[in-house]
Amino acid sequence: MGYTLTEKILRSHLVEGDYRKGEEIGIRIDQTLTQDATGTMAYLQFESMGLTNIETELSASYVDHNTVQVGFENADDHRYLQSVAEAFGIYYSRPGNGICHQVHLERFGQPGVTLLGSDSHTPTGGGLGMIAIGAGGLDVAVAIGGGAYNLTCPRVTKVNLEGDLPDWVSAKDVVLKILSQLTTKGNVNTVLEYGGDGAKKLTVPERATITNMGAETGVTTSIFPSDEQTAKFLAAQGRSDHWKPLSADDDAEYDSSIDIDLSELEPLAAAPHSPGNVVPVRDLDIAVDQVMIGSCTNSSYVDLMTVAEMVKGRTLPPHVSFGIAPGSRQVLRMIARNGALDQLLSFGARILESACGFCIGNSMSPPSASASIRTSNRNFEGRSGTKDAKVYLTSPAVAAAAAISGRLFDPRDLEIPYPRVEMPYQFEIDDSMIIAPLSPVERSKVRIIRGPNIGELPRNTPMPNDINGVVTIKVGNYVTTDHIMPAGSRLKYRSNVPKYAQFVFEPIDEEFPDRATKIRDKGLHNVIVAGLSYGQGSSREHAALCPMYLGVRAVVARSIERIHAANLINFGIIPFALASDQEYDSISQGLNLTIPRIRQALEKGESLIPAFFDGSKIDLRLELSGRQRAILLAGGLLPYTVEKR
Repeated sequence: MGYTLTEKILRSHLVEGDYRKGEEIGIRIDQTLTQDATGTMAYLQFESMGLTNIETELSASYVDHNTVQVGFENADDHRYLQSVAEAFGIYYSRPGNGICHQVHLERFGQPGVTLLGSDSHTPTGGGLGMIAIGAGGLDVAVAIGGGAYNLTCPRVTKVNLEGDLPDWVSAKDVVLKILSQLTTKGNVNTVLEYGGDGAKKLTVPERATITNMGAETGVTTSIFPSDEQTAKFLAAQGRSDHWKPLSADDDAEYDSSIDIDLSELEPLAAAPHSPGNVVPVRDLDIAVDQVMIGSCTNSSYVDLMTVAEMVKGRTLPPHVSFGIAPGSRQVLRMIARNGALDQLLSFGARILESACGFCIGNSMSPPSASASIRTSNRNFEGRSGTKDAKVYLTSPAVAAAAAISGRLFDPRDLEIPYPRVEMPYQFEIDDSMIIAPLSPVERSKVRIIRGPNIGELPRNTPMPNDINGVVTIKVGNYVTTDHIMPAGSRLKYRSNVPKYAQFVFEPIDEEFPDRATKIRDKGLHNVIVAGLSYGQGSSREHAALCPMYLGVRAVVARSIERIHAANLINFGIIPFALASDQEYDSISQGLNLTIPRIRQALEKGESLIPAFFDGSKIDLRLELSGRQRAILLAGGLLPYTVEKR
């Protein structure tokens, strides 16, 4: 029996464990990426482990999240990141150069390599035939130092794409179709591997849109073969030497399959407040207040050229706000030179920095109770910065049609021809905003600069013999990391954990930090109880780190998403599972919780753990590898790694 493409790459990078699905394996990481919202903590952790050498083939640090420098905090963190990159031999992409996933795809990604990034949309690289995985910053710090990345050996689902995309239907509609079938839960430890005659016709930027937003399904990653389309893209980027053909064996067997006829697709939208709430655009006809085009999902050259052609010679309706954020400086320069930028400006667009910006809610928040049409990948309640806004996720063509008409409706009803834009044979190549690694002699002279907002890195203590505490908060289903650890204007405190911890669960319960601090200061443990898919969304490890700082020792949930579960373990917080909704319903906030002999249970590898909520017994499930148990016993990945060195 032959191998899937996923298995080929993972097997070639296997350094720990046996390749058996469902079991933990460790893989060698070739490349890493960080962004400024997660990178500062990752490099502080790298330093605290006493690591000094970069053991990857390439590591890159991007500044793309908090580029709005209101106050000193962000500017100081950017200076820290640049000095760290200079000291350790890391590529540094300066503010304004673009979004990490877009720039990495353009300038560094290679077929067949492994990429680990401290951002949940790192799977964008799968559009180039990479195994690209999002993880917490601590996992990335370990990988930069040469450590293996551990994951559950995944199931592989084949996604067969056949046919041709009709006019007004795009790659965004393909991934929205996938989301409508898989939803945003229940897909952990799975890789989506694309193929079929339809896949062969998709360009790398189109493939990257699909692999990028595939993260919303909760899969480990998504991947396309490396073929002629890959070769064309790398040649256009001046990197033909990085191309090699890669595909699954003809007799490869998959765990499951999905068949999609591209010719049958229609324009789709993710309605509020979930990327999985997918509906046909033809079923919508609503007034629009704001249209935002950009993000790491849909800000490529072809995306923006399509929009420019649609709005050419038109004028923005008076009641609509319209913003464009090119994905990279490369894209921005190209549309500036060919006149498309002028077309957008003439229409009435506001041109924003090549950064994450509106997607993470740190700019361009929509008006109260408004409808905002966005080409980004997440529309969680409040993520835009306006709690009562209704955010719809669409393709650039659908978004542009909404900007033209002032309404969200099927663009096929527009009386204009569909703009056919081809990917260029040659992109503008200018890497002057990427600072290459210094020589070893130059690196030895660099002084790492730390601003006053960079605090001490908190560490957890080893796992106690017993957990004695309180259910400090009970939350419902589908709580995201944005709910746990809000971004937007709060993100500037990412390097100052005591300050940032003051905002844990702010969108749900503003009193949680004070309540948790009082319980912690009494010598008791805080426990979080949650429903389904707890911790979905962003990979930000602060959603585990800050609760750890407040004394959270366990999370008890119906289910926990992959990256967040790993982050909890990395910071010494036990991720317990409840067997049923009835058990979840029986637990209320404020109950006293005792889990006796938990340390002994971890040491013995027990998977059914008796817990007592005000004396009532519930058996909690604990499915962990031996390595994960050892990490929890040590108090987290940081002390575990230091002990092993």
